[in-house]
Amino acid sequence: MTAAIALRNATPDDPGLVVRSRWAIIDTLTITRRNLLVWTRVPAYLVFTVIQPVMFVLMFRYVFGGAIHVSGNRPYVDFLMPGILGQTAAFATFGTAIALAQELKKGVIDRLRSMPMARSAVLAGRLVADTGRMLVTVLIVVGVGYAVGFRFSNGAGPAVLMIVLAMVFGLSICLIAAFTGLAIGDEESVQAFGLIWLFPLTFLSSAFVPISSMPGWLQAFANNQPVTYVINTMRALAIGGPIEANLWKSIAWLAGIFIVFGPLAVRAYKRAS
Repeated sequence: MTAAIALRNATPDDPGLVVRSRWAIIDTLTITRRNLLVWTRVPAYLVFTVIQPVMFVLMFRYVFGGAIHVSGNRPYVDFLMPGILGQTAAFATFGTAIALAQELKKGVIDRLRSMPMARSAVLAGRLVADTGRMLVTVLIVVGVGYAVGFRFSNGAGPAVLMIVLAMVFGLSICLIAAFTGLAIGDEESVQAFGLIWLFPLTFLSSAFVPISSMPGWLQAFANNQPVTYVINTMRALAIGGPIEANLWKSIAWLAGIFIVFGPLAVRAYKRAS
């Protein structure tokens, strides 16, 4: 932070757009480093973040896997893992909402906003750091999946694209989490609210069971919600199958989330005090 302040003092009073953009990037990276240092100094936080998706992998693979049958004579673990990875990316955003609510309540955000730094850096740095944490968690879960029999059968390129899609999906949910964390401002309330909407949305989808096994009235919802489109696209990238229809629907939903909740998160940040 000291280096960034020194750079500002050495520049003219009316810096151009390029200089301001450079400052914003430096400030964002500084805040990202700050947030990552918190995790390195409290490694239990990252461990507990990873434990939940690993438990889901093991429970669904060995407890429910024998009772759930999927089409195409594929192993259930191949059907399961894209759903687990999508859920992992979504649930990792709980940390975004809780951390922002904590920092807002403790006055950390007010202190950061009073410093000579880009106003966007606090929110952007949080999102970048949380995306990095999300990527680490997803890669660990992929490793656990390989240990219990999962395989990418569609090639390395689609496998990488599946991970990228999971990250974009998780980042879109991060924007919702950032908005709720800043708007509600209480960590316990934020966590309870996240459970209310995120758990049903992931479980009432194609993440863990074929939608055809659900009651007819529930299939209508499960077939037409963003988690299903994203998971179906990830599954097709991982093990093969038609991609285009679900991919375009996924892109439309994710773009809509970014368009709606990006400005809402920024507005909530500006109004937070």
